Amino acid sequence: MTHVEAVVLARSGRLQAARRSSKRAVEVALEEHGREAAASYAAARAVWEAFCGNAAEGKTRALAALEISHGRDVEYAAGLALARSGDYSRSEALAGDLANRFPEDTFVKFTYVPVLRALAELGRSRPAESVERLEIARPYELAVNGLDFPYFTLGGLHSAYVRGEAFVAAKRYPEAAVEFQKIIDHRGIVGADPIGALAHLQLGRVFFLSGDKAKSKASYDAFLAFWKDADSDIPILKSARAEYSRLP
Repeated sequence: MTHVEAVVLARSGRLQAARRSSKRAVEVALEEHGREAAASYAAARAVWEAFCGNAAEGKTRALAALEISHGRDVEYAAGLALARSGDYSRSEALAGDLANRFPEDTFVKFTYVPVLRALAELGRSRPAESVERLEIARPYELAVNGLDFPYFTLGGLHSAYVRGEAFVAAKRYPEAAVEFQKIIDHRGIVGADPIGALAHLQLGRVFFLSGDKAKSKASYDAFLAFWKDADSDIPILKSARAEYSRLP
C-alpha cells in the first residue's frame, strides 16, 4: 500500500512525497526478504522520475533496481527509465537480454522489447523506424501487462505514448493526437502510470504544433489542473508552464 501511495502521488506531480513513500516501500520489502518486490518498487520510481524529466535520478534509480533483481518486469521498467534518461545503450542491452531470456513471452515479445527499441530509434532521430518497431505492439496494447500487477501499478499503453512521440518527431500531428487521446480514453488500463497525466500535456503540444490553439489551451489546462498541487521544481512542469505562457 505504501508503494501504491507513492505511484499515485507521483502521477499528480507530488514527487517529494512520492519519494518518501517509495523509499519506505523498498525498505519494508527488503526487510521482509522480498527482493523482487523491492526491485520493482525502485524501478517504478525510476520510470516516473524519468518521465518527469529528472534524468539523473531516473538513471540512478534504474541501476539501483537492477542491483537488486534482473526479473523480467524490473528489466523492462529499468530499460524504459534509462532510455527516457538518455542512456540508450544500456536500455538496448536490456532489450536484448529480455529477448534472449524470454523469446516466447507475450509481454516481452509484443510490448517490452518493441518499446525499448522504438525509444532507441527515437534517440537516433529515426522516428519512422520507431513507429515501425511498435507495429507489433498494436494488437496487444489495450491488454493489462505485467507491470500492472502485483507490484508496480504502472499501466499499459507505453507503446501508444512512444508512438505518439515518434509521430510528433515525424511531424505527423493528427496521428500523434490519436495516440495520446487513446491513453486518455483508456484510464482503466493506464492506471496510476504517469503517462495518464502527461498525455494531456503531449496533446497540448501536438495541437499547438498543428495550429489548433483552442484545443491546445484546453489540453494544457487539463494537465495543469491535474498537477495543481505538484512540486514546482519538476522539469516537465516548468516546461509546460513556460509553453502555456506563450499561448495566445
